[in-house]
Amino acid sequence: MQEKNTKEVRSMRNRKSWCSMLNLVLILSIFILAGCSTKSGVNTPSPVNPSSVNYPLTLTDQAGNKVTLDKQPKRIVSLAPSATEIAFALGLNKEVVGVTTNDDYPAEVKKLPKVGDMNINPEKVLELKPDLVLAAKLNGKETLDKLKKLGLKVLVLDANNYKDVYRSIALAGSATNRAFESDEIIKNMEQEKLALYRTVGQIPENQRVKVWIEISPQLHTTGKGTFIDELVTLASGKNVANGQQGWPQISAEQVVKWNPDVIISTYGDTQGILKRKGFENVTAVKNKRVVAVDQNLISRPGPRIWKGYKEIIKALYPDKVK
Repeated sequence: MQEKNTKEVRSMRNRKSWCSMLNLVLILSIFILAGCSTKSGVNTPSPVNPSSVNYPLTLTDQAGNKVTLDKQPKRIVSLAPSATEIAFALGLNKEVVGVTTNDDYPAEVKKLPKVGDMNINPEKVLELKPDLVLAAKLNGKETLDKLKKLGLKVLVLDANNYKDVYRSIALAGSATNRAFESDEIIKNMEQEKLALYRTVGQIPENQRVKVWIEISPQLHTTGKGTFIDELVTLASGKNVANGQQGWPQISAEQVVKWNPDVIISTYGDTQGILKRKGFENVTAVKNKRVVAVDQNLISRPGPRIWKGYKEIIKALYPDKVK
């Protein structure tokens, strides 16, 4: 009888041991999966159970600044249209209490209090009593420093390529306890990108069209290291100004010499380009391939970037997408 009891005790211990090991494996699996990149290949903050997020929370923004949030933000002021679009995509409609005059999407932002255009009025921001300010490097160091001196929590979102956009979304999601939402947005965006890329990604190098991106009548364009240049490259286009850096102004003679197959206007005017003196022999003009594209879609590093990407593909290869 005693021997039987001993065997039962040992059996129970073995079962407990196996259960403990199984639990350990499951826990480790969860941690390993949580630390993995999303399917997009971009390392983003892992989704966190909303009930387990603890504040104060310290984050490093995309300007390299450490930002400590004492509590979950309930009043947010956005200083850039791209940041506003990210906030609304995360479901922070009620939390956003102020934007700039440049904000126009989604439509409801037009009713919100304005804190300036690209020249921000720090006092107006302070009046709205935000516990988080979403900003961009374009707002300028001087303005951002003023806001910080006023005791405001400023989180800079800065993107020069699409992976940076994903990081901006993940960062904003982490700061506002919207990690699940940000992860879902990024996954959906990556699926959207891949579906579009499959339509043009295999176009041979010698069949890729040359494109001039005109962002002003004064012939400013987008060069290497810019967000729009990356979209053109992903669309299997050849940006004729790719040898330039940033946002250069190019002479009309140089544009004619480059002889683009397609001209994309981001400011809406196509007739002015078609009638431009000296452009008569440019291939894009001769073939009437001068296309207007919504500037907001291709220049705002936010959740709608792949809508802009699709517009670029349409301009370059109209038979590839509808």
